[in-house]
Amino acid sequence: MDNSLSKVNHISHLATKSVDDKNINLLQKQNKNNLESVADQFESIFVFQMLKQARQSKLADGIFSSEAQDTFNNMLDMEYSQILSNKNNFGIAEALIRQFQSHIHPKKDK
Repeated sequence: MDNSLSKVNHISHLATKSVDDKNINLLQKQNKNNLESVADQFESIFVFQMLKQARQSKLADGIFSSEAQDTFNNMLDMEYSQILSNKNNFGIAEALIRQFQSHIHPKKDK
């Protein structure tokens, strides 16, 4: 009786461990995807700030400058920054991923 109870407990422990390992792997994959998404968004924001500063450094206002034109240019810069960060490799997202990758993995019980 003791031996069969021990076997049942062992099988239960192995089944629980298997489910836990699957959940940990799923969580790690989700965390990695979230980190990549956030790093890409940060890179896009960084490129947007560069474009914004470049536009502000113009020497003179145009003839048709207005608040509406500034708003349009701001939205256009946002779109350009997203396109540029997706199409070009600035390396910012990769650096962020390398920096924070060790922080997203849950610790396994030994």
